[in-house]
Amino acid sequence: MNERLLTILLVEDNPADLELTLRALRKHKVSNPIAVARDGEEALDYIHMRGRFATEAPVPGLILLDIHLPKVDGIGVLREVKAHPVYRTVPVVMLTTSQEETDIRTSYELGVNSYIAKPVNFDKFLEVVGRIDLYWLLTNVAPPAARAAPKDRRPSGEGPDE
Repeated sequence: MNERLLTILLVEDNPADLELTLRALRKHKVSNPIAVARDGEEALDYIHMRGRFATEAPVPGLILLDIHLPKVDGIGVLREVKAHPVYRTVPVVMLTTSQEETDIRTSYELGVNSYIAKPVNFDKFLEVVGRIDLYWLLTNVAPPAARAAPKDRRPSGEGPDE
């Protein structure tokens, strides 16, 4: 088995929530590489290896996804992730402020692996991130695509900017 650290794709548009999540991951000594997408379109660029991710976008071992994102919302990103031939098996955790029943239901119907409402209290948030790290990065066995050595996963005929 490949022992490289699995990348975390963190999709978060709110700068304060982004920094809070990164701080929480550092506090729990998560040493995995973290790729950040600041809106849904950037997340899709990562998945399809376009734009700034055209040359470097390893299949992540975990995607942390907010629902309320500009350009393409988290539900739209989740829909594409779960339809992608490589990404469909990558665990996706909705990490969001939304506790709307329709968001929760739709996320699970589309194949989200876990739905976590962000606590507003920092200590509780640290605890939640610690549980995410413990389970999804240390206990769970990542899908084969995330464990494989990075390789070009574009469909044949597509270039980096197409």
